[in-house]
Amino acid sequence: MKNYSVDKIRNVAFLGHGGSGKTTLAEALLFTTKVTTRMGRVEDGNTVSDFDKEEINRQFSIGTSVIPIEWKDHKYNFLDTPGYFDFVGDVFGALRVAGGAVIMVDASSGIEVGTEKAWNFTEKRNMPKIIFINKMDKDNVNYVKVLKELKDTFGKKIAPFCIPIGEGPEFKGFVNVVDLVGREFNGTQCIDAPIPAEMEQRVKPIRDMLIEAVAESDEELMMKYFEGETFTNEEIHEGLRKGVIAGEIVPVLVGAVEKRIGVHTLMDMIFDYFPTPKELNEGVYKGEHPDSHEELERKVEESEPFSAFVFKTIVDPFVGKISLFKVYSGFAVKDMEIINANKDEKEKFGSLFLLRGKEQLEVAKVTAGDIAATAKLQYTETGDTLCDKDRPIQYVSMNLPKPALYLAIEPKAKGDEEKIVSSLHRLTEEDPSFEIERNKETKQTLLGGQGTMQIQVITSKLKNLFGVEVTLEPPKVAYRETIKGVATVQGKHKKQSGGAGQYGDIHVKFEPSNENFVFEEKIFGGSVPRQYIPAVEKGLLESLDRGILAGCPVVNIKATLLDGSYHAVDSSEMAFKMAAHLAFKKGMEQAKPVLLEPVAHVEIYVPDEYMGDIMGDMNRRRGRILGMEPNESGYQKVIAEAPQSEMFEYATDLRSMTQARGWFSMKVERYDEVPMQIAVKIIEQIKKDNEK
Repeated sequence: MKNYSVDKIRNVAFLGHGGSGKTTLAEALLFTTKVTTRMGRVEDGNTVSDFDKEEINRQFSIGTSVIPIEWKDHKYNFLDTPGYFDFVGDVFGALRVAGGAVIMVDASSGIEVGTEKAWNFTEKRNMPKIIFINKMDKDNVNYVKVLKELKDTFGKKIAPFCIPIGEGPEFKGFVNVVDLVGREFNGTQCIDAPIPAEMEQRVKPIRDMLIEAVAESDEELMMKYFEGETFTNEEIHEGLRKGVIAGEIVPVLVGAVEKRIGVHTLMDMIFDYFPTPKELNEGVYKGEHPDSHEELERKVEESEPFSAFVFKTIVDPFVGKISLFKVYSGFAVKDMEIINANKDEKEKFGSLFLLRGKEQLEVAKVTAGDIAATAKLQYTETGDTLCDKDRPIQYVSMNLPKPALYLAIEPKAKGDEEKIVSSLHRLTEEDPSFEIERNKETKQTLLGGQGTMQIQVITSKLKNLFGVEVTLEPPKVAYRETIKGVATVQGKHKKQSGGAGQYGDIHVKFEPSNENFVFEEKIFGGSVPRQYIPAVEKGLLESLDRGILAGCPVVNIKATLLDGSYHAVDSSEMAFKMAAHLAFKKGMEQAKPVLLEPVAHVEIYVPDEYMGDIMGDMNRRRGRILGMEPNESGYQKVIAEAPQSEMFEYATDLRSMTQARGWFSMKVERYDEVPMQIAVKIIEQIKKDNEK
């Protein structure tokens, strides 16, 4: 593939609900541009973009694939993103480097959750977009109903650029309202055709509406419009282009990509209405110097110093690590020495290539605005900036969603623990949206992801790529113990066994405290010699590790050493330490011990209609609603507190309650007392687990 200048490149993300046809669209584009000789099918596992073994087995996209295509002396980098919500990290990576988005909508389903999410993602980034109503040839399709739904949901921006000729099995093409041409499917391909006479009355009001939008894009055009003059084709295209790039117009196209109806028009409109990389951000990327943090700028031009952003990493067991990047400024060539601004480490490009699915197309040079890949960079990870070593710049990394679901991961075979952790770390290079965490208290390795599907895919990759089999279990809760009462007790350790004995005797008062542990001594008259007092404190500190109820760590306790006695020969530091252990056990028993559980602060974002379900569910989880406030995305933000033990499955349950529209964040804030009837069951369970 030849090298293209920045004005001839378009970077476009395919977004939409799972099953709306993103991967099939990629296949149709490849076939239309004669890259492939036949269209692959997701069901057959032979598509270019779904090449991963997991994708073939599960029949949906798991990662973003780059599909570079040449069309009319221009280059299109299409980014086929996953529709399944668990893999949103890859969607964010694609949106970071795309200049526009095609949102796929299944005509028979209308607006789905994935459609809403795609819209919100692009609106937040002020990204130009086209909505493509796909599968117009399916049964029970109603174009007018889908269009009304789009307008009702997304507002006045929605503008039909195409009107279907027929619907369902009768669908055979469409009228391009902008260029006033028909396109009809002749059984093998789409060809230009005259506009059916019966459709002229439908076309006119829609075209008038588009002409009005063109007039509003420019003062001179507005004057021309009021004077009744006709716009030229160039003026119409330019006016609509301004509206699309500004985000004021969202064209709606129709088609059936399995039959390749609408594919040519889509590519033409992407070229006509989407910005070149140089037109994004006014042709400038802002970053900072990695050392001085001084604000810097790079223009999207080949003459500028080289800088690029790594938006995705693929871990290939044979090739090694493949880094996909977009060149923000300058150009990259083979064997070029660069610096990773995030890691402050030198790197060197080996071969440079374009990835088309898993196929590698070697290139000699990659210029500003283009997307390419390289293998075997030593330090580089997703979100890193690569740049000229003499003119460094660092761009803001990716803001990925925090894991919502945590599960404990255990090896099936003993001794595989280290192999699991090292394999998981390799997989985080490929998918940084999941986390690995070792809980020292519960001795569990926790795997955190967006949902059960993502975690299942990770465990499947562990087996297939690294030969490690694991089981998943619910995480254990890190409970605590404390006291609610006051007790003064004696701890006496006396042992005589022939020669030297052991003798330590102390009186200690135990009471609740706001601090984790406080030790005080009020000894008068030397009843416990000064040299033994640190041993008493040490003994008490060691005892905090295991409470008397369930063996959990003890917190918020104050111990005051009041009195004691010693033996001139038999007393020792060890004896007083043992006395402290005994005193601690007695004191805990007598000072009303209670079990504490971690309580999480939760922020939940949901549409209004689910508020009742959310509040009822939170009550069932022993949670408390602290407040509500509207969110800028039109959702309600619910602020609540709930025991961590009740929230482990919340990611799955919230998705079910809100049809995947809701999301939440959570962090443990404090410990509260567990109600007695629940504490009894927890203590029994912990004791059973410890016996295993």
